[in-house]
Formats: sequence, structure tokens, C-alpha cells
Amino acid sequence: MVDTIASLLPALALVSHVVFVALFVLFIFRESWGKKTVLFIGKHSLVLGFLVSLTAVAGSLFYSEIMGFEACILCWWQRIFIYPTVFIFAVALWRKERLAYYYVVLPVVLAGIIAVYQSYVYLGGSSFLTCTSAEGACSKIYVMAFGYITIPLMSLTISLYILLLAWANKIYRNENHNA
Repeated sequence: MVDTIASLLPALALVSHVVFVALFVLFIFRESWGKKTVLFIGKHSLVLGFLVSLTAVAGSLFYSEIMGFEACILCWWQRIFIYPTVFIFAVALWRKERLAYYYVVLPVVLAGIIAVYQSYVYLGGSSFLTCTSAEGACSKIYVMAFGYITIPLMSLTISLYILLLAWANKIYRNENHNA
């Protein structure tokens, strides 16, 4: 079961990349044929944001607690920025507060920047940080699927999805006069 989940997560990341590109194209052409989809996503962006951030937390905990992958300092910083988004979205859903994205965009951007940096280091770039975890976990690539999917890339994907949902939320609120 654990091996199935471990191979399923990168496959889901691959599928999510294809979906992300399709959604991004819809957003670009929202004034013509993508409008209904973008408004639908914007209307349900809090639920989707909650599910995306919950998936990120579950995935990172699976890799560290079940698979035993030690989180490096960069992974911890990404967690510090992403984990609270689950609670922010949960409270926003409970209180029916559509402005939750004002609170999650900055931490998500910071998590994304760290994920880009860590991906750069994974691809052979030089690091200006020393690794603080045992056995050099900062440079150890635990997951490499489909020739490009790594744990930091999955984190970056989560960040980009939440930013896309924030964009959809803003479009929806503007169309519905700040609903």
C-alpha cells in the first residue's frame, strides 16, 4: 500500500501539471470561451484551496512520517509557509469569508520561491546554504519521477495552484461585485 501511494503521488503531480496548463490557458482566454470555467473555479476557490493545501500537508507528512524521508531546512520552510493555509481555508469556509486569499498569497509565494531555489539546487545549481539535516538530506533527491518530478517541484505545484485559485477568486469577486 505504501509503495502504491509513493508511486501515485508523482503520477498525480504529472496529471496536475497537465491540468494546470489547461486551466492557465482557460484563464488567459477567460473573456471568451473560458469564462464559465474560471467563474466556477472562482466560486468554489475556497473549497479547492482547502483541498489543495490539505493534499500538500498530507503528502509531505506521508513522505516524512511514513516513507521516512528526512525533511531538510528548505523543506521545513516550505512547510512553515504551506501548513497554515489549511487552517486559514478551513476558518474561511466555516465563516464564509471570501477574502482568505489575502492571507495566503504571501506565504504561498514565499514557499514557491523556496521550492524554485531547491529545484535549482537539485538540478545542479550551487547552494549557498549548508545542510542542517543528517546524511545531507538537502541534496538527496528522494523522488525523481518522469525525469523531472521531485518533492520540491510538487511543493512548487501546490504553490502555483493556490495562486491560480487566488486569481480565480479575485475574478469571481470582481464579476459579482466583491461577493
